[in-house]
Amino acid sequence: MAQQPKGKSGWLLYEGPEWFRQKLVMSTLSGKPVRISNIRAADDEPGLKDFEASFLRLMDKLCNGTTVDINHTGTQVSYKPGLIHGGKVVHECPTSRAIGYFLEAIIALAPFSKKPFNLTLRGITNEELDPSVDVLRTVGLPLLNQFGIDQGLELKVEKRGAAPLGGGQVHFKCPIVKELKPIQDLDAGKVKRIRGIAYSTRVSPQTANRVVDSARSLLNNMLPDVYIYTDHYRGPEGGLSPGFGLSLVAETTKGTLYSADCVARPGELPEELGKRTARFLFEEVCRGGCVDTQHQALCLQLMVLCPEDVSKVRFGQLSPFTINYLRDLRDFFGVTFKITPEQETRTTFVSCLGVGFGNVSKKVG
Repeated sequence: MAQQPKGKSGWLLYEGPEWFRQKLVMSTLSGKPVRISNIRAADDEPGLKDFEASFLRLMDKLCNGTTVDINHTGTQVSYKPGLIHGGKVVHECPTSRAIGYFLEAIIALAPFSKKPFNLTLRGITNEELDPSVDVLRTVGLPLLNQFGIDQGLELKVEKRGAAPLGGGQVHFKCPIVKELKPIQDLDAGKVKRIRGIAYSTRVSPQTANRVVDSARSLLNNMLPDVYIYTDHYRGPEGGLSPGFGLSLVAETTKGTLYSADCVARPGELPEELGKRTARFLFEEVCRGGCVDTQHQALCLQLMVLCPEDVSKVRFGQLSPFTINYLRDLRDFFGVTFKITPEQETRTTFVSCLGVGFGNVSKKVG
């Protein structure tokens, strides 16, 4: 939890490494400096992990005038934000976390930069701990569309990179906007079709086909309109490690998207992976709401950044990550959400008044 700002400096003070990325992103958007202390101070290896230090370097590349001060043990970080510059940036992500760890956090920054984002990230493209680049492309970008960010928005997987060595590459492009538009998304609709992509790198091309067949054996019991593409990568485009996985998206009659994404575990058969992913998709659909679990936090962030008008969205069960995100949004932006549960559907209506955030870096004209 944040402590109260001390003195006239207005620093927000936190302890511990939890929710590290979101604090830096909110600090950059709100302009409020943040100091995080006691980062794994009692651990055998205290201080920042390599992926957290890498995220700090990425933020420094994307912004102008940012000041970062790290103490000699790495257990305290002082972050004073600058202006979001954007432009053409290339960043090497460590193999300890996937590209999704970095991309998920900075998507909310991209529309408010001085120059359109033209970002190349290299590393692991698909890994269970972080959102895959496929889910961010098929569900995250359409969510940005709802808030008025459409033309020029692109996320392209140029190379696949499986754990542990990675070797993947993605290219993210995002236009700049003056302001977002508030949304009212209250009706999720009924699932009408399922799409997906089964990919494989440096393994037999038949592996992806086996994943598709096993997933369809469960999905076709739900509805007939199921189409899963197979995508086999070889040579340099296949990264540095063998692997395979499946990404599924269910679309409703109202345009709501539910996602499930799984990567093969050591020794797991393609048939087991396909069925596991299908079951995860069923669980996501059962949770309901107009935003899937992985993108609840992004939706909340965009709702806060909207003009001074009310946005209201139906959510399914709020994840622990989302609940903490609500607390941090209150700390950095002073926004309190109205949360109204609906017992019949076990969903929740979440609404807030936007702060009227505008792109101060966008050129006039």
